[in-house]
Amino acid sequence: MCGIFGCVLKNGNAAPIIHAALKRLEYRGYDSVGEATFYDGRLYIKKDQGKIDEVHKIHNLDDLPGNLGIGHTRWATHGAPLEVNAHPHVDCSSNIAVVHNGIIENFVELKLELENLGHVFKSKTDTEVIVHLIEENLKADPSSSLADAVLKTVRRLDGSYAIAVISTKQPDKILCARNESPLVIGINENAVYCASDIPAFLPLTNRAVIVEDGELVVLSREGFKISKIADSAVVVREPELIDWAPEMAVKEGYPYFMLKEIHEQPACLRNTLRLQDHYLDLMATFLDRAREVFLVACGSSYHACLAASYIFSKLAFLATYPVIGSEFVEQHGKSVNIESTILAVSQSGETADTLASVSGARERAATVLGLTNAIGSTLTRVSRVYIGQQSGPEIGVAATKTFTSQLSVLAQLALRLAKKRGKISQDEMDFIAEKFDKLPDTVETIIQTQEEKIKRIAKKYKDAKTFFFLGRGVSAATAYEGRLKLMEIAYVPSMAFPAGESKHGPISLVEHGFPVVFICPKDGTHRTLIGNIMEMKARGASIIAVIEEGDEEIKKLAEDYVEVPKGVPEVLSPIPFIVPLQLLAYYIAIERGHNPDTPRNLAKSVTVK
Repeated sequence: MCGIFGCVLKNGNAAPIIHAALKRLEYRGYDSVGEATFYDGRLYIKKDQGKIDEVHKIHNLDDLPGNLGIGHTRWATHGAPLEVNAHPHVDCSSNIAVVHNGIIENFVELKLELENLGHVFKSKTDTEVIVHLIEENLKADPSSSLADAVLKTVRRLDGSYAIAVISTKQPDKILCARNESPLVIGINENAVYCASDIPAFLPLTNRAVIVEDGELVVLSREGFKISKIADSAVVVREPELIDWAPEMAVKEGYPYFMLKEIHEQPACLRNTLRLQDHYLDLMATFLDRAREVFLVACGSSYHACLAASYIFSKLAFLATYPVIGSEFVEQHGKSVNIESTILAVSQSGETADTLASVSGARERAATVLGLTNAIGSTLTRVSRVYIGQQSGPEIGVAATKTFTSQLSVLAQLALRLAKKRGKISQDEMDFIAEKFDKLPDTVETIIQTQEEKIKRIAKKYKDAKTFFFLGRGVSAATAYEGRLKLMEIAYVPSMAFPAGESKHGPISLVEHGFPVVFICPKDGTHRTLIGNIMEMKARGASIIAVIEEGDEEIKKLAEDYVEVPKGVPEVLSPIPFIVPLQLLAYYIAIERGHNPDTPRNLAKSVTVK
């Protein structure tokens, strides 16, 4: 997730306005920043790695000339946070500049095609193919307009994008286009703006036009024109008046970042499905060669690893060892050797205990693989192969979208490894892949249809002193993560166990009205889990069940239930089944008067051991 901004002013300098707008978008990305303006027949560009204030201190982003320009604040997905990878990107002749938010799936094929035509690439980003494609389209038909060239370009792009383009070809216009990445237009009597989010221009105007997927926009001093990418049909859309306060606008109308990020999960999951095959195959190859595989992480990332250990076993017949980062050296440090592989998972890529584990493993010649949300982090630098999970910045301290994204990547790795090993049939592979593609829609359905019910459940149990979270098989990992969310943001003491362990001690705590949350997918553990539910009910527990839609058996046993759409394979079930538990924790925190974004005593990245 990155932030883009552009403006066409009737008078005045664009650069300071772009700079201020990017500051308002910095929550969307902060590893590099850049601006491009047009003046007196040429493009002017300043960009560099680092946060906006750091780059401004070195380069003075405000002194670019011209009353038209674009800007970008980056969260890296392709290419490390370096000056050469910062946006805007330009064509071979430096006559076209583009900023982009999103992921281009087919950039490798497009780049090869363009290189064969003589184009020279400077960055490691997927974005750069866009500007070279526009250049090639203009070269092929010099009489065509910039809008025509951009239209031909975006019709060839697979993936997600919101782009803004300026060119010496038409120096009085900005061209924008959108597919699956947000884009809004702002207008007032002196200017027209484009941006990833409304906060970018809210201090300048509260009149906004939401650009829909598959639309192209031309911005000029006269205003804006929208057309369909598919057939160039003209779209007429009136501006809306936005009445959000600036703080609310940053959160897109959500009261807290955590809720916003829970709602972003369908989009994040779609992004994880756009990972480059090359990196998944390469990491799967290393896993296949390993004599032993350790999955090392902390907190929510550890729970993702715990779930992954079940998934690797069931799909690829690979035994893996999920280990908490702070325990790895003591538990396994002496046994690690050149035949060991460590897959370290860290949202920030800077988690101290995880990095200490990696350091110890490298000293003993083990292979280190990394999964992180922060390209350029320490974990990416010390890993033999790494994958960026492409979730975008997560502002809320409690992991939500980064957790489900980690699960998605790990499950894709298991599926690749299963294919490589020939352990499951092609029919099963195809079935799981089909369901994988539908997961973002499944999560979206859960949020749309179950959130109000979860609010009511939260209100009912807001004063409970303790919770149990129970699941069997891979759902035990879901239970642990649900417990963690409730503890860290609502401060409710909670315990999680594999459901079969509940009668080995924990059940002694259960009394009348004691809330017990069961995670109940319709998998091979379903029948046994019903027995665990009945054991709890017999002792007076109040059962809250997360069930598959239409599970009448458990509906009859539960005081309250939340439904997940049918048909999710067992190995993918932690992704949709955790979402109701994230929402439950969020709404109980709200009911208890806590700020879920900043839980006490916690930080986003734990960099001390």
